[in-house]
Amino acid sequence: MYKSIIRPLLFQLSAEKAHHFTFTLAKFFFNIPGVKSINRSLFQVKSPKLERELFGLKFPNPVGLAAGFDKDAKLIDELASLGFGFIEIGTITPKAQPGNPKPRLFRLQDDSGIINRMGFNNQGIESAIKNLKKRKSKVIIGGNIGKNKVTPNEEAFNDYEKCFLQLYPYVDYFVVNVSSPNTPGLRELQEKEPLMQLLNHLMQLNEQQEKTKPILLKIAPDLTNQQLDDIIEIVRETKIDGVIATNTTISRDGLKAPESTIKEIGNGGLSGKPLGKRSTEVIRYLNEKSNAAFPIIGVGGIMSAADALEKLEVGASLVQLYSGFIYEGPALIKSINRAILKRPIA
Repeated sequence: MYKSIIRPLLFQLSAEKAHHFTFTLAKFFFNIPGVKSINRSLFQVKSPKLERELFGLKFPNPVGLAAGFDKDAKLIDELASLGFGFIEIGTITPKAQPGNPKPRLFRLQDDSGIINRMGFNNQGIESAIKNLKKRKSKVIIGGNIGKNKVTPNEEAFNDYEKCFLQLYPYVDYFVVNVSSPNTPGLRELQEKEPLMQLLNHLMQLNEQQEKTKPILLKIAPDLTNQQLDDIIEIVRETKIDGVIATNTTISRDGLKAPESTIKEIGNGGLSGKPLGKRSTEVIRYLNEKSNAAFPIIGVGGIMSAADALEKLEVGASLVQLYSGFIYEGPALIKSINRAILKRPIA
């Protein structure tokens, strides 16, 4: 139904309008008595073989929703009913910000891809907390945190600290996002020295809490092997809990879309099918070079159950969907979980 009816209708709208329209419809339909229960019966797959225990958390299944879809935690209960094992909100910044000028979200339908330069548009930390307080679902929530655009890099740790401390009571794990290509200068924080300082600072804050919560690092797919080696060393030295591989890419290699179309769209991070191969390569490299020393959440180009299985086989412990969820709909979650159950070792 999604691919034959709903998606064609949504794709008649611009990508960002379709996104907001989907949220409006979801708020309406999911509040009709019984709709959430129907969705759970249609899409949820439950089995002890799907459960995963990582960094002190028990995930009911390894398929999550990546950050960027529900930035402000507006649809937690609705999305949870579709069978996700965990949901990552954000990227959240201390203060609300509009993001980059529109248009800033583009579909590449021939490539099953999406280019975005949203620029951390979100309603700020207080709005996210307000929404999290209302949720009824017990689904595991990750808080993806970043800095405001106007905050200089030398003061970035203040923004990450504010987000960490204020979100702490309301999320189950944290993701430090220094890898988005859409905030000027942000990726400079991926360099070894500033990243070590930032992560060590957050780990110190974490130790001061009554109970520590997992901290993960989200990295770009455009890092060199030397930079990936640095990431492995940083994880080891800072003792953070894991890595999310990967964010969107600035590469435009191998696209079917005409060069004129790509040029007209301009800058932004590319996600979806074109990212799949590189994301898998990064997961494999980190897993092999580190001797599987830390958990990896695999994200990027998962458009089918086979794509998800590939990432799990090369070293990912969990996977996340974004573009695949938009192109394939909630049936993809069920398909992946069923495929995992059919593996000889689930």
